[in-house]
Amino acid sequence: MQIQRARERITVEIPIVVTTVLDSLEGTIVDLSEGGAQVIGCSLPAKTQCQIDLDGHIVFGTVRWSEEDRMGIRFPYELTEGPLLEKLEMARAARRAPMAAYQPAYNRPSPTPYAPLMQSGFGRRTR
Repeated sequence: MQIQRARERITVEIPIVVTTVLDSLEGTIVDLSEGGAQVIGCSLPAKTQCQIDLDGHIVFGTVRWSEEDRMGIRFPYELTEGPLLEKLEMARAARRAPMAAYQPAYNRPSPTPYAPLMQSGFGRRTR
């Protein structure tokens, strides 16, 4: 069964600190939307109130589900500003960017007619 979500979740890798009244845990956000995040590397019990700290900017949340090494955190208010939203927007833009921008140098069209000779690999002559 697929859950219909209001916001698209984007795959990211953002190191964060999750803080509660009693604990401070390091984790990594692996998917993110304006309404919540999945964090791996740490877990807290469901319904725990917490805050996510990224570069001194705090986002509050509630743990919705928890497993041994991961948890889902829902934000009470959608992200509208701050470094977490900026990272989400950068990841979203990178996902929409054409793949040609990420082509390795050896696959790009050569600027000179002699460049293919240099790209034959490991200094071996091809002629």
